[in-house]
Amino acid sequence: MSDDRRLTAQGQERKDQLLDHAAELFAERGYAETRILDIVKAAGVAKGLFYWYFENKEALFRELVEQNRLRLRRAQAQAIDPTAEPLLQIRQGAEASVRYMASYANFFALLEVENMDKAFADERTKGTEVHRGDVAALIEVGIADGSIRDEPADLLAFGVVGTVGYYGHFHRTGRMPLPVDELAAFVGRWVVCSLASDEQIARRVLAVRLDPEPIPA
Repeated sequence: MSDDRRLTAQGQERKDQLLDHAAELFAERGYAETRILDIVKAAGVAKGLFYWYFENKEALFRELVEQNRLRLRRAQAQAIDPTAEPLLQIRQGAEASVRYMASYANFFALLEVENMDKAFADERTKGTEVHRGDVAALIEVGIADGSIRDEPADLLAFGVVGTVGYYGHFHRTGRMPLPVDELAAFVGRWVVCSLASDEQIARRVLAVRLDPEPIPA
């Protein structure tokens, strides 16, 4: 391995350190109360190194949001069988999303709080739009093959995204004290029964046993 590649690997490790410690501090104190100085002290690096990787604190936070969105997509992709019928893929993705949101509850809670002043509303909207688009594409295939109700795909997709998001919110705020796997299975059933074009199809899709996938790091 060349020196350049070693430096690149070391640089990525230091950047990841900053991101990880920032995420912990944001969750503990909130975005506004966390200073760049706090982040570099926690990471054990010089302040100047922060600006080598990030323009400012907002840029770091936005990268954390993007990192979280990509991890969620990986968790969904890992759980979804690309050879399965569309309704089953939607169920797999919904259940994986609920489990992921529970595993990273502190970050999702932080994002909700920061979204209240609209400073990062665009980042949250981006994640929702990507999820909606993925689900809508599967719904269109399901409508075409007759397994999903013939309704506007975008409206049905927003229903799936909203169900996953709100149940995840209720769970992390303590309003739904169920074990996360039970909640994920319930959300999966809810989504299937809401979308299936008839009861027989819903029963067929729900008869498939899903084993929880490990959450990607």
